[in-house]
Amino acid sequence: RFLFRPYKPVYFFPIFYHSKLNRLPTTDNPLTSVSEAQNLDHLEAKFQLSFKTKLVDGLVGRYGDLWLGYTQTSRWQIYNEKESRPFRETNHEPEFIFTLGTDYRLLGFDANLLSLSLNHQSNGQDEPLSRSWNRVILTVGLERPDWVVLLRPWWRIPETSDEEDENPNIVDYVGRAELLVVHRRSNSHQVSTRIRHSLKGGSDNRGSLDLNWSYPCFDRLRCHAQLFHGYGESLIDYNHETTVIGLGVNLIEWFE
Repeated sequence: RFLFRPYKPVYFFPIFYHSKLNRLPTTDNPLTSVSEAQNLDHLEAKFQLSFKTKLVDGLVGRYGDLWLGYTQTSRWQIYNEKESRPFRETNHEPEFIFTLGTDYRLLGFDANLLSLSLNHQSNGQDEPLSRSWNRVILTVGLERPDWVVLLRPWWRIPETSDEEDENPNIVDYVGRAELLVVHRRSNSHQVSTRIRHSLKGGSDNRGSLDLNWSYPCFDRLRCHAQLFHGYGESLIDYNHETTVIGLGVNLIEWFE
């Protein structure tokens, strides 16, 4: 308990290039719609920090534990000298996670994890740039040697009124579930694929694809490449479709 442990990957991308900038973030809520275009560079930097710690051991039986997790991702306009190199967007994601160890086989995998999370995500800004939402996330974890599969459907906790909804219809863009598949090869290459989808068809058929590859290159550092396409690369861009390429290094991977 209370020992800080790795959670999600920890990385730094000095190269993070957007094919299509969201200079004028808008939503269906007038209070969270920008009226003046921002001066942004296509090229910026991005980094992610993430940790977790166990709060309660054996909350339900031998295997029911309560954890606190925190993940932060920042997009930094470090090359934008005209605007004094501002942080364009920082997303904070604290969550309480109840985990339950399981022991059964499914499709050739060991199903060793079932968890339920109360998740908050926000960017800490004032209107009209403020974005936030709350979710309850179910996670089913499957693994076998050198493979991990996480299936994560979620339910958004509704806002009390339309005026308080800073990102209307976010689940129709970011999605209602994600599938994460991580594979580590014997030569230390690690590849991950994350797919998010709205679970709807027609005009609401949206989501994202996030591909990552890493390889040991500098002592404990791993070279890391990322390709993202779709909606929700960050909260401010939840309803903005773009393709992004990131190049850099990481300290922590899914497999450690």
